[in-house]
Amino acid sequence: MVMVQTPSAIVTTEFIYERAPFPSAHASTIVEVKDGLLAAWFGGTRERAPDVGIWTARRVNGAWTTPVEVATGVQADGKRLPCWNPVLFDTGDGGVTLFYKVGPSPSQWWGMALTSRDGGTSWTDQRRLPDGVLGPIKNKPVRLADGTIVSGSSTESTGSPSVWRVHFERSEDKGRTWSVVTPAPVTTGSEPDAIQPAILVHMDGRLQAVGRSRAQRIFETWSSDRGKTWTPLAFLSLPNPNSGLDAVTLRDGRHVIVYNHTTQGRTPLNLTVSRDGATWSAPMVLESEPGEYSYPAVIQTSDGMIHVTYTWKRERIKHVVVDPTRLPASR
Repeated sequence: MVMVQTPSAIVTTEFIYERAPFPSAHASTIVEVKDGLLAAWFGGTRERAPDVGIWTARRVNGAWTTPVEVATGVQADGKRLPCWNPVLFDTGDGGVTLFYKVGPSPSQWWGMALTSRDGGTSWTDQRRLPDGVLGPIKNKPVRLADGTIVSGSSTESTGSPSVWRVHFERSEDKGRTWSVVTPAPVTTGSEPDAIQPAILVHMDGRLQAVGRSRAQRIFETWSSDRGKTWTPLAFLSLPNPNSGLDAVTLRDGRHVIVYNHTTQGRTPLNLTVSRDGATWSAPMVLESEPGEYSYPAVIQTSDGMIHVTYTWKRERIKHVVVDPTRLPASR
């Protein structure tokens, strides 16, 4: 597939911070708030280090604020464990929930959450999620027209090699309680190793989840009943180098995936567009230099612009604004 260089679609690019009290950063997330944007990521010495915490910054009046650590993995006995994969979610009532994980590894972590009522300036109500509920593993939940929240989640076993399995967590009471749903099993062959679903919402009400796999392709699964049941995992034509991606449905009905268009490594970083979830445009290039450009998060804000944040060489978090009217057309 031919890569599409469309610099005219990129409105701005910037780093969320130039300097920070941590050398390594990864797994960003972004949400629109009343006075601008709010981003979060995990930062510390390196991934899995006990000093890794959850950091946030706000974009107000055209600039990002200084990063602030809002959560750590300090336990009641004083032991500190690493934090992982924050996910910001607009609760729809003026608040924001920050989901994240704490634990020594993805096979042993548990879900945590914080709440903000002031756009991320302050956080309260720190809580551990119920046993069996991990929260969104990497990508934002979706809120359906009837208020149902569907969150893409997954597990990684303690075995070697670890077994990866996708599931979904669904709430009909604004997140107070959750039910866990797994896709139907595949009918032939072994179950694909896959994690970290991102959810697209089609105009006809169907949901399509896409995400990371070990099969060198992006997986997909579909739901026709608001996330109560899901089809067996299958694969898109798009490659995946065993790295996280994110996706969003635009208000005009088009779907966007931000991902690494390769089967090896974490460059380039690309954006592709579809109208039906099956046929995708030639990938637009966001990054193509040597290095790691990974774990994107993508949203559309109230002004129509697309905002992407992602890991830049494990050193910083980059923010790119894309004009959806200038995106490459899907075939």
